[in-house]
Amino acid sequence: MEDRRSEIKKIIMDTRTLPTLPGVILKLNELSESNRASVQEMARIVTSDQALSARILRLANSPSYGFYRVSTISNAMILLGVNVVKSLALSSSFFEIMENDSVGLWEHSLGVGAAANLIAGKLKLPESEEIATAGLLHDIGKVVISLKCRDAESRIRSAVREKQLFSREAEQEMLDTDHAEVGAWLAKCWFLPDKLSEPIAFHHDVSRAMNHRVKTAVVHLADVLIKASGFGNGGDCLVPLIQQEAWDLLRLTDQQLAELVDELEDKLIEVKCFSQEMQA
Repeated sequence: MEDRRSEIKKIIMDTRTLPTLPGVILKLNELSESNRASVQEMARIVTSDQALSARILRLANSPSYGFYRVSTISNAMILLGVNVVKSLALSSSFFEIMENDSVGLWEHSLGVGAAANLIAGKLKLPESEEIATAGLLHDIGKVVISLKCRDAESRIRSAVREKQLFSREAEQEMLDTDHAEVGAWLAKCWFLPDKLSEPIAFHHDVSRAMNHRVKTAVVHLADVLIKASGFGNGGDCLVPLIQQEAWDLLRLTDQQLAELVDELEDKLIEVKCFSQEMQA
């Protein structure tokens, strides 16, 4: 079993065929590690790619973040932070290569980003924008599996449908790994910060998060709420239970949860409109 898992990891992480980071993001990574680099200097790097800049601004103004006033890359970096802008660039570039039949996954991811932002706001958590980004990226492993293991993906979909499995159960059955672990491999390969990589890796198993357990719990809850709403397509039609670990970490009251569900219903209308606009 371990041999098959190792082989799958080797196939998925093959750098010759793994989607590469856009050059501007590599340059942005270099600048952001330098204390002497200014926001304006980093913004100039991003704006050198007009298409990427446009996608970042559209995402930054999406319901996931709720600003509706970001008009320049410099403003996006100031309001959202450099790490969020880098992650938006990653997600917009990566999801762009998804096939048309993956629109449901894109909408599910947008919905989880929006729900994570709402939860973080309700609980007055710091770095709510980065939590929203973690929500947006949480299922990035599914994209990698789709790109690198097409035959297995077809069998995974069949198993989900015929055996009524969760997608991660079918992935384990076919690959001896799942999209959360694959997403963690990719996050490591892309040098994403722990505050993003942990929610990606452990959104189905909050107890395994080490340094960013609350962020991971928020993404877990957001994922469950979006699955329960039926918004988008997360790979299966089953709704998992909210893990006790997440309840204990977030300590949401019944009233707060009811308010979240009501607010999310309205937010998802905005997200659907935004998704259709992005596809236009």
